[in-house]
Amino acid sequence: MSIATLSRPKARRTWTYDEFAAESSETNLPTELWDGEIIMSAAPRPLHQIIVTNFAAALNEHVRPRRLGRGIVSPIDVVFGVSKAVQPDVVFVASAQTSIVESACIRGVPELLVEVISEGTWRRDRVDKKALYEQFGVAEYWIIDPDSRLIEVFTLAKGTYQLHARSVGPEKAGSKLLAGLKVSFNQLEA
Repeated sequence: MSIATLSRPKARRTWTYDEFAAESSETNLPTELWDGEIIMSAAPRPLHQIIVTNFAAALNEHVRPRRLGRGIVSPIDVVFGVSKAVQPDVVFVASAQTSIVESACIRGVPELLVEVISEGTWRRDRVDKKALYEQFGVAEYWIIDPDSRLIEVFTLAKGTYQLHARSVGPEKAGSKLLAGLKVSFNQLEA
């Protein structure tokens, strides 16, 4: 009988955002950096993209005429730290924050982020990203769940997210940050 030799597992490569950005080529696949680890997801489904596009349109129709800022759709890197970069589905950058928008990414904390849950992203959007956005002080976080036809709006109060609005189907959910911005799931899937 011979003794099998166990090989040592290879050390996991960790990346900084700047290393990752320099090495990677442009892709439309969702690609994020979590504690130095590159996480790629499959391309979103058509309904996901319809919701993202319609939300961004409603957001920009509300904020642009009022000169409040700008909504930006993914893929766009939002860099929270040396080894942490995410790609929210929709990002709102307030007019007073334009300095965080760089030529290749958004480096800093936007006022409002939106995630549309895709197959396989429920935990990441509801738990991981919610905790990350809360930790970094994102003022408002929207979660849109196509399977439940649900919109939830969380606002930061004393460092913790509180549910501000919740709507299903034709009911409208509104923003606390952007007074007057209200959308329904029915509107987003149209």
